[in-house]
Amino acid sequence: MRQASKRAGKVSLEAIKALREKTGASIADVRAALEAAGGREAKAVEELRRRGAQVAEQRAGRATGQGRIEAYVHHDGRLGAIVEVNCETDFVARSEGFVRFCRDVAMHVAAMSPRYVRVEDAPARARADPEGLKAVCLLEQPFVKDQGTTVGDLLRALIATTKENVVIRRFQQFAVGERSDAAA
Repeated sequence: MRQASKRAGKVSLEAIKALREKTGASIADVRAALEAAGGREAKAVEELRRRGAQVAEQRAGRATGQGRIEAYVHHDGRLGAIVEVNCETDFVARSEGFVRFCRDVAMHVAAMSPRYVRVEDAPARARADPEGLKAVCLLEQPFVKDQGTTVGDLLRALIATTKENVVIRRFQQFAVGERSDAAA
């Protein structure tokens, strides 16, 4: 008991609360990351990302039979996108964080026009240009609302928060006056 209270004293409640609001990670995860980072928020964020990546890797093979289809239409009605994001349970699919993530991804797709979800989805000839791939692979693109974070980072953070496998299955962008390949 004494050790737990001693450890809790290393990081202020205000620091835990502030980082939790920024990241959405659990209080226990935020506290552990702040303690590991010596109270430095930037290092704690990196620690949370690292842990999130580990959780995502562990969950990667799990079936994702639930999820959500989300649409975004720009305010002028001339640009939109639709995405399918899958998870393991309907409980997570209805959660506020999952719904927000789906909306953000749909908005990102409308704004940034990715062509592939992940690098592996791109044709082999396109993979010869790693920098070019970052521009066209959704998970590699800097997130439109926070250029310091990629969409892949957001996905790994959601997986760490929900403790479920989450997969962006597919997306489509639409623009007024643009011909699709199927209509050509």
